[in-house]
Order: sequence, then structure tokens, then C-alpha cells
Amino acid sequence: MSPESLDNPLREGLRAERTASPCTVVIFGASGDLTKRKLVPALYRLSQERLVPAEFAIVGISRTPLSHDDFRERMRSAVSTFSESKHLDEEVWRNFAQGIYYLSGDIANPELYNNLSQLLSEIDAERGTSGNRVFYLSTAPSQYSEAIKQLGAADLARSVTPDSFTRIIIEKPFGYDLASAKQLNEEVAAVFDEDQVYRIDHYLGKETVQNLLVFRFANGIFEPIWNRQYIDHIQITNAEAIGVEGRGAYYESSGVTRDMLQNHVFQVLSLVAMEPPVSLSANAVRDEKIKAMQAVRPIHHDQVDAFAVRGQYGPGSSGGHAVPGYREEPGVNPDSATETYAMLKLNFDNWRWAGVPFYLRSGKRLPKRLTEIAIQFKQAPHLLFSKLVEQHFEPNVLVVRVQPDEGITLRIGAKIPGQTTRIRWVNMDFRYGASFGVSSPEAYERLLLDCILGDSTLYARRDMTERGWEIVMPVLDAWRNSRPDFPNYEAGAWGPAAADEFLEREGREWRRP
Repeated sequence: MSPESLDNPLREGLRAERTASPCTVVIFGASGDLTKRKLVPALYRLSQERLVPAEFAIVGISRTPLSHDDFRERMRSAVSTFSESKHLDEEVWRNFAQGIYYLSGDIANPELYNNLSQLLSEIDAERGTSGNRVFYLSTAPSQYSEAIKQLGAADLARSVTPDSFTRIIIEKPFGYDLASAKQLNEEVAAVFDEDQVYRIDHYLGKETVQNLLVFRFANGIFEPIWNRQYIDHIQITNAEAIGVEGRGAYYESSGVTRDMLQNHVFQVLSLVAMEPPVSLSANAVRDEKIKAMQAVRPIHHDQVDAFAVRGQYGPGSSGGHAVPGYREEPGVNPDSATETYAMLKLNFDNWRWAGVPFYLRSGKRLPKRLTEIAIQFKQAPHLLFSKLVEQHFEPNVLVVRVQPDEGITLRIGAKIPGQTTRIRWVNMDFRYGASFGVSSPEAYERLLLDCILGDSTLYARRDMTERGWEIVMPVLDAWRNSRPDFPNYEAGAWGPAAADEFLEREGREWRRP
């Protein structure tokens, strides 16, 4: 059995607290924001918590000429600034920094990989990293193919010994559309085996997303009602208060559907909709996720308006301050048709969810930052108390808050104390911080450690990335061939009026967090 095997008994349950094997993490794109804001601070925290061993190293790769010491100093500043604790433990940092190295070079130049191979051998000898390697592609997506091809040509994609491992982490986006996603997957498969490949989606590293499995399958009271018999509909909201934050040129070629819906939101959706897996092994969980997404009813090109709404923010206010519209942002076309808000209605053609619509929405410059799943249950069949409620009779709603203020809320009707029978809607609230007294680990901490441990449960599999594109491509194609009336919502609003009218026509309304 190979060290990458997903049927290893150690994977037959949620990951226990285990120290990882010796390892070298090689980061392509080491001068970028992701490395300094997320990756190195996360690896430092794992070292601080002794979840990675002393036999651990990092190699940063970028075009910028730097010495090992220069790069270490930059990473020290990054950890001090962006680490969760904001406090640098000098002793931990001293030991951690000794394992940080740097190589400058062009990703397309074979010489870089010859130098990398030599450096990795030296690190194995000096640090005792046992030939175990994780390559992290944190470059522009246009460089993924070249880096993968060069790793293969330099014989760096194979394990050094029968007992060592070599893995690769690929950042999103996984392609620009279905055709490019398939091409990228083919290029990856030509060099790496699928069980070596870890397609990272940081949303799956969030504590509440992981807790969905526990919440659904470890509690006997929820799974029996998690179906079409009791649930009226489900809303998944991913909202950002910020605009494009100087990334106008990137966003022009992306839009919110590509940037958020077909990856982050679909990953969350699959955990809500999936059937119970036969075990908690990586492939068992991911098999059920893809089975659920394969049951999504296709959206035909000529019916897109019946299943989707798009929007773009205009000038407005955010946080009490006036903000420009999307078309006034730097790097944005003044006549841009790029959507900053998208809403999809999805139907599942399977036994559990037949007739239950899933409404997904994601947008920028909305009133607040949040990601939540709202499960709205059907109303009681006989409204005994309809004349006794202070406002309108509300259905029960179960809300899973992914970010911020991670937790779970159940909204129920309760009698107001007093001689008369009056009903008010109240929340039964669970919050991670209040219940456990500890902060959740940062998503990249969890995901990086899982990769080093060889646990791919929280990573996207090839078929899942392609299925996401299959679902949204008819929508994107239809939108590309029509001219929208943009902007159609003010910055600081909950999206375009058309999205509210969409649900009103179906006798429902968006939840206002």
C-alpha cells in the first residue's frame, strides 16, 4: 500500500492531533501576498503548537533576488504582522527560521529545478526531512502548467524513496471555464497521480464548515428531518462588505460567479446536500459530495433567467463612508458587464431533495461580511397560534454561521411570560468562542497540516472541480451573450431588486442576517 493510500485506517475518522512527518514545503510565488499573509504564518503556528516536527523546512521560490537571510527577515515581519497571536515567540522563531530557505529564478527555466533538486537534497541531509516534499503553487494561475511540467521534467514529482511522499497543493482558481479546468487537470495528471494532488479551497478549512459533518451525522435529531419532508428551502449566503480592493483588473476577467460561487459556495453546498458517507475516509466523504453535485438539475441556456440573477454595485455607502461604484474602481472598464453579485436557484433530482430549492447568493459591497447556511423548515400544518403571534407567523430556521462569529442558531417560537398566550420568535444560540473558550485555528493551518499528514478529505477532487464548472457554464455563456443594465444595486444594499423579486415570485424571501 502506498503512503498516499486513502484507505489507511488512520483516515477512518476525523483527524486526531498528531505530529506530522518530517517535511519540506516548497512555495512557488513566495514573494506574493498569500505567502506572507497566510502560508508562512500558518506554518509558524503549526511549529509553535508542535504539530510539525523540528525536522521541517520551507523553501520560498520567486523571481526576486534574495538571500536566505533576506527572505527569513521578510517572513519574520510577515509572521509578526499577520500571525493570529500577533506575538512572535523568539525561541520558536529561532528554530523555525533555521529551516527557511530561498531560491530565485524563472518558473519556466529548467535550471531553477536543478538548483531546487540540489537544495532539497542538502536540506534532507541537514534537517532530516526524509525526502518528504509538499510543493505549493501560489503563483498566478497562468504559471501552474509550466511549474507542473518542469517539476515532472526534473523528476521532482516522484517520491525520493518508497517510504517518502511528494504532494502538490494547487490554489484556486482551477481553470477559467470547463474547458480550461479539464485541460489543467490533464496537465496535472500527466505528472502527478491524483492522490498526490491537493486542490485547496480555504473555505473547507473553516471550523464551522468542518462541523457540518459532525452536526449532521453525530446528532440523532437532525438527520431524520434533513430532507424534502420537513425542509421548505435552503439559502446559502456569501457576502462581502468590501469592493474589489485594488484587484479590478483581476476581477474584470473573473466576476463573482467564477471567483466564489462555483468553488467556495459549491463546496459548502455539497456538504449540506450529501448523503451520509460509509466512513470518514477522504474518498468516502468526497464520493458523497460529488454524488450530490451530480444530482443538480442542469440549467439550460434558454432558461437562465428562471434560475439566475446578476448584479453590479454602483456608488453608495459602506461603513458610513461614501464608496465608488464598481465601474469607477481602478483597473475596471467604465462600461464593464462583470457581475459583482450573483444568485442561483439549484434543484436536486434525487430522493432526499426533490422539490426543495437551494438559493445561493454571493456579492461584493453588501451590508456586511458573512457566510451562512439557512435551512428553513416547513410550517406546522395547523396554525393553532396564528392569531397570537406579535408579528407574522415565522417558520423555524436553522442557521449555520461559517463566518464571522462561527456558530449555529435555531429560531423557534416561544410563549412570552404573562397571563395571556402570546408568541415571540427567539434564538437558541451556539457560538464556538463562548462554548469552548478557544479561537478556531486559521483555515490554512488546518489544510496545510492535513496535506502533510496525507489527509485529502477537505481538498477538492478532480471530478468536483469539473462538476462545478459544468453547472455554471450555461449561465456564464448566456450572460456573456447579453448586455446587462448595470449598475443595478447601490453599494451597501443586499443586491439588486431583481433578486428579491425572484424569491417573492416563489412565495419566499431572503433572510436578512
